[in-house]
Amino acid sequence: MITRKRLRPPEERALPLQNLVTAALDDMKAVNVRVLDVRSLTDIVDTMVIASGNSDRHVRSIAERVVEKARAAGLRPLGTEGARDGEWVLVDLQDILVHVMLPRVREFYGLEHLWDSGPAEAVATPAVSRAAARRRRISR
Repeated sequence: MITRKRLRPPEERALPLQNLVTAALDDMKAVNVRVLDVRSLTDIVDTMVIASGNSDRHVRSIAERVVEKARAAGLRPLGTEGARDGEWVLVDLQDILVHVMLPRVREFYGLEHLWDSGPAEAVATPAVSRAAARRRRISR
């Protein structure tokens, strides 16, 4: 079986898409937006954008705005998942995956910790989650 690696888009193509996504998130007042370059970790996608919304309706609206902006720019999203529940909505724009989540869901799954290839200090953890981690260690 022959496998082909997906060709990487030139930076000139990836950067405008990333700017479009971050502008859409900014328009909808997404909270705690994080852009992760995951090219060295996976061939599936180049960039992951993780953002939070204040409620399930806000999460759905943010994801819908990202899709609208992408379509207006002539890009067709490959898919959207999780829009029915609104706790975690994933928008697949082929070169960029956009995760929009409620803060509690985001903290539970910790995608930044899984996909961040930079130093661990770059990820700011809230004091509440650090205290919860200490409690879990103590209870064991």
